[in-house]
Amino acid sequence: MTVQGNRGEDTAEARENLGAVMGRAARRLQEEHGDVEGTLQAITSSAVAVVPNAQECGITYVIGRKSVESRASTSELPKAVDALQERLGQGPCLDAVWEHEIVRVNDVGTDRRWPEFAQPARDLGVGSMMCFQLFVEGDQLGAMNLYSSTPNAFDDECEEIGLMFAAHAAVALAGAEHEEHLRIGMSSRDVIGQAKGILMERYKFTADQAFGVLSRTSQETNRKLADIAAEVTETGAVPRRSQASN
Repeated sequence: MTVQGNRGEDTAEARENLGAVMGRAARRLQEEHGDVEGTLQAITSSAVAVVPNAQECGITYVIGRKSVESRASTSELPKAVDALQERLGQGPCLDAVWEHEIVRVNDVGTDRRWPEFAQPARDLGVGSMMCFQLFVEGDQLGAMNLYSSTPNAFDDECEEIGLMFAAHAAVALAGAEHEEHLRIGMSSRDVIGQAKGILMERYKFTADQAFGVLSRTSQETNRKLADIAAEVTETGAVPRRSQASN
């Protein structure tokens, strides 16, 4: 009975400690709100602190199941592994993560799911990996990848904790991206408003006519409306093609 009681106390204490660690990690991620790059970097460093046996972490974006982009990492190792996957066209982030929320590679050197990837990854110093899906948007995937130099470093408990942390990370990243989009949108509206005012003053356009000039120029030149507006605010003149079309 005493032994069982001690085990129960140890389990309760471990869960309490995990809750405190996760709480600190969540607060750190929230501190980066509105800064996507800062949030990505905070995810990688916090994941290593939270998930047992994780030595390195990287955030990978995969586009069209082919293009691999390293967005943040705790060292050069995750970047090297991403580059290897893109070069070979195979690996955890290019394949299984699309179909599974979690991919665990117990022994990179002997795993046969990605035969061309296994030995080169081991040569880079990777013993085991865990990959967690952060988001899927269209043909773009975001994944958080954890690394250890030791084979079989991650057990079911590590996987459970990693999944919990990945859920916090996904929410924080979505919030940061939303705020960034709002900020960019507000900035774009300000620039467009300034450009309209310049055109209205210089050429005696109405507001609708000024916006029409900007829109037509954007279509004719295949450039973003905000970029056209920024040029007008810098030069004070309507781009030549817009003048001709007006």
